[in-house]
Amino acid sequence: MSIRKIDVARGILWVEVPEAGLRVLCGCPADAVKHLIKRGLIVPQEVKGVRCESGPNAILLSDISPQGDEFANLAEFPVLQMLYMQGLILPGHPNNTGRKPVLIGSAEQVESQMRYVYRGNYGLVSREEITQAGVPAEQAAEMMRLKLKFAFGRIRPTRDFVDTYIVGDGPVEVAKGVSVRRLRPNLFEFTHGGESVTVDLNLQPAETYECAYPLDYHQFEPEYFGVIHSGEGDGWDVNRPCMASIITFQGCLYLIDAGPHLAHSMAALGIGIHQVDGIFHTHAHDDHFAGISELMRADRRIRYFATPLVRASVQKKLAALLGMEEDRFADFFDVRDLVVDEWNNIDGLEVMPRFSPHPVETNTFVFRALCGDGYRSYAHLADIVSMDVLEGMVTSQEEAPGLTHAACERTRAAYLVPADLKKIDIGGGMIHGSAKDFRGDTSARILLAHRASGLTAEEKEIGSSAAFGTVDVLVAGQSEGLRRHAFTCFAERLPGIPLHELRMLVNHPITQINPGAIILKEGEAPRELLLLLSGQVERMRARDKLHATLSAGSLIDTSVVLDNRPSQFTYRTASFVRAMRIPLGIYTEVVRRNGLLDRMRRTADLRGFLDATSLFNKGLPVAIIGSITDAVSERHFRPGETVTGQDLQVLSVLRSGRVERTVGGKVLDILKERDFFGEEGAIFNVPYLFHLRVLEETSVVQIPGELLADVPIVRWKLFQSYQQRVARVIYDGDRAEVLTWRDSFSVQVAQMDNHHKRLIEIANAIMEQLYGEVDRDSLARALDALVDYTHFHFDAEEKLMALYDYPGAPGHCNDHRNMVLQIAEYRQQVLGGDLPTRARFLQFIESWLVHHMLDEDRKYGAFLNAKGVY
Repeated sequence: MSIRKIDVARGILWVEVPEAGLRVLCGCPADAVKHLIKRGLIVPQEVKGVRCESGPNAILLSDISPQGDEFANLAEFPVLQMLYMQGLILPGHPNNTGRKPVLIGSAEQVESQMRYVYRGNYGLVSREEITQAGVPAEQAAEMMRLKLKFAFGRIRPTRDFVDTYIVGDGPVEVAKGVSVRRLRPNLFEFTHGGESVTVDLNLQPAETYECAYPLDYHQFEPEYFGVIHSGEGDGWDVNRPCMASIITFQGCLYLIDAGPHLAHSMAALGIGIHQVDGIFHTHAHDDHFAGISELMRADRRIRYFATPLVRASVQKKLAALLGMEEDRFADFFDVRDLVVDEWNNIDGLEVMPRFSPHPVETNTFVFRALCGDGYRSYAHLADIVSMDVLEGMVTSQEEAPGLTHAACERTRAAYLVPADLKKIDIGGGMIHGSAKDFRGDTSARILLAHRASGLTAEEKEIGSSAAFGTVDVLVAGQSEGLRRHAFTCFAERLPGIPLHELRMLVNHPITQINPGAIILKEGEAPRELLLLLSGQVERMRARDKLHATLSAGSLIDTSVVLDNRPSQFTYRTASFVRAMRIPLGIYTEVVRRNGLLDRMRRTADLRGFLDATSLFNKGLPVAIIGSITDAVSERHFRPGETVTGQDLQVLSVLRSGRVERTVGGKVLDILKERDFFGEEGAIFNVPYLFHLRVLEETSVVQIPGELLADVPIVRWKLFQSYQQRVARVIYDGDRAEVLTWRDSFSVQVAQMDNHHKRLIEIANAIMEQLYGEVDRDSLARALDALVDYTHFHFDAEEKLMALYDYPGAPGHCNDHRNMVLQIAEYRQQVLGGDLPTRARFLQFIESWLVHHMLDEDRKYGAFLNAKGVY
């Protein structure tokens, strides 16, 4: 056969055409490179006497990102493997023949990956971006000199070292005689020499991407102040998670970094994402960043601790990856900026971040806690640089790339500050550390990490190693955190009950349950109530393809215990679990005599329904489900009715019936039981882009959006479905009288392109309101949204131009003022009764917005591109 196809792992395939010299990694979720290594598709080799690796030379991207609640496209490490491990970019390397790595996929995903790889390479790309993060101008200039030294003197656009092929409506040739075409979303066909293979990158419901390595189960003990070692490897280690740690302090859990397959590592430790109290972030490289999607899917906004410099770098990379505005980061995290070079107090745990030289903005951390005889401390030095490399960057030329001797010595001194426990990166090469730099370090215990290979004899004399799941105790003392957590859970679930009855409920044994144990089967009535205090439990109903992971704070199973009914799900432990066992009788009696039985039944009924939906199957915080119970309403629609007005300002979940969703008169999909609509107005505050027509008697549960706005897991799922739905409209050029996004609209600046896409979404929503019978309330909201977002976008654009002293700014700002007047007048005209046709409005929006993007915005785009801003 001329084409070879291999199933590598779930969602990852390999297509090879030897005759054309094409080797395609199809699908690149986190750790795709490790899967290729495990399958022998990346191996060490020697080419003309030079040692290097084999591997892919092209990547086929998923059309859908994220997928399965995870990032489907993470091309950073596969591209790095091609450029450096294979040698495609190394001067004088026999594999450096001028052929570049290739990205293949939709225009949207290819452009997103190009920007994300760019941010992954460089982080912040100009002095202006660094000063915007709060760094003084003189210090920003020093940081930029160092960044340019790492970048070999120049910030280069991704297109300098990566080629692309856009898969549109028809086949595209990606190598000599090899073509790729899309059969339907995420289903592709490769053709060569009369042969063809299909590649399906879709994950099925409840499927997730596989972790490349197995991990043993561990049961952590919540020490007063300790460090759980949750990763010691690097981005290439096929046996261990990437360098990371978990700090325990006074019953709280804090992550340091979020590497690939974070949830897998946490489950192996018996910790659920919902137990995480915060994350300290060192930098934005994928081996410390890719697991951030897991934290974005928590039941509350997890605290995010980083310096503004690192946070800005992370926000820009995440925005490029997801195609969202940078300030949306705060929708998913409770942002807590840290002050560099100072002790920051986090509820008694003190942390000092220090700047560390690296291609992207990076901080090391020293943590300390006060105990009986003074402080105990832990230093975490991820992605540091060896002193040999740093000394080689020293220059006395003030403007040249590099750093001063004084800055070099400051870095050395920061690295060697003694600690009771210090974990260091010894990855070597140009951008990682060396163990020999710490031979004279006076720290009590040194751990060596961030490398795939074993330690040398010399390194073993300098530092220790730590196996996954081991713990270093800095201040001993078991906290009563689990029982306190149980107390809080019952207080939230049973509002107003006396203190003595709460104490009575939590006066029950906490037991440990081993991984893989079935604790309740579908169809069985529970014999006791289980309150999950640590670890993870799977809830499943295979026939309906329903699967969720429950974490600490979940009760199993309140929807049935009050009336001793059989369970509708099977529950199975996914890790070591600690749970409190409460007899059913005492729980139901406490509920009954405090007058909460009816409320608990309503809550149980509602939770049972929501748990069976794809939107809420990962669970909701106890306080939120209680608020929803009090505020939820049920709405009934008759066949033929159109959903309008206030019904589009709340989130509606179908209990029964069917609803047709259309755009421009064409059916987009049919909503059925447990599907939802209304997130645009309820959560995202944007006008509705579609028409909804009821096909049969339909009942929906309506939930006010403000109750869900601060629940990241719900926001993530809504964002994911909303993005996919909108993309089918604004990227589908076949739809008549719809403004579709075209490559020619791009100004090549990610932030502004995202703004322009949002303006197009709003414009299409207005056009949809002009289709058929006009809903004047919805039309007014859509026009108001266009005016409001225009102000927001123009303000951001003008600030960007001012930051970089764009010479065309005065004229451009004057155009903005005229455009604001035009859209305000047009709004008044339409609301006054002069309703345009869809074609007339499309003509107006193209003359008002599109021509401005093509004529004026692309001018500042070229100006900013020349300064490295994309």
